[in-house]
Amino acid sequence: MNRAMTGLLMRAAAMALALGAFAAPASAQRAAPPQDILDVDDQPGFIPSKESEQLSGQWEKQVVFFRTSEAPGTIVISTKDRYLYHVLGANRAMRYGIGVGREGFQWSGLLKVSRKQEWPDWRPPPEMIQRQPYLPRFMAGGPGNPMGARAMYLGATIYRIHGTNQPETIGHAVSSGCFRLVNDDVIDLFDRVQVGAKVIIKHQPAV
Repeated sequence: MNRAMTGLLMRAAAMALALGAFAAPASAQRAAPPQDILDVDDQPGFIPSKESEQLSGQWEKQVVFFRTSEAPGTIVISTKDRYLYHVLGANRAMRYGIGVGREGFQWSGLLKVSRKQEWPDWRPPPEMIQRQPYLPRFMAGGPGNPMGARAMYLGATIYRIHGTNQPETIGHAVSSGCFRLVNDDVIDLFDRVQVGAKVIIKHQPAV
């Protein structure tokens, strides 16, 4: 190997070492918290602006290709992807961006819509009261209610698909196990869904 080639290799090695000094260790990169976990408290009484409730991009309501053997009218929820799909048939679905349960409150299962309610009342569950003791124990339905404009109750559980007065939480893991949509979207879904509709909740923990 000639002297010129040796010098070139030595300069390349020195540059690689310098760049490595600025690179974050792999362990530090793995330890970074997920960016879709949003640590915010509920805001009873807060009324969002109409502009803030207009979703765009990936969270905007839209018809998408969705390969499934489920019957039209079925709801499929992916907690990992933060989407709710309402099956239309012919491998199409109406897709909505949603907020899901925070870590420790995500779950999977097969249920049915047991009832529907316009402008539902809000009774925070004990787990939420424990985390936010200042919350009211009851709040009548209406603008500013954290349950939003509509609710669809899932079987005999405490969980619901409902609206929200915090549109910024869509796409994040934030709730105590319920699934939230902006009010315009939950009204649209409410009008499409029948009592007795199958609801499939899929949860794939992050690794």
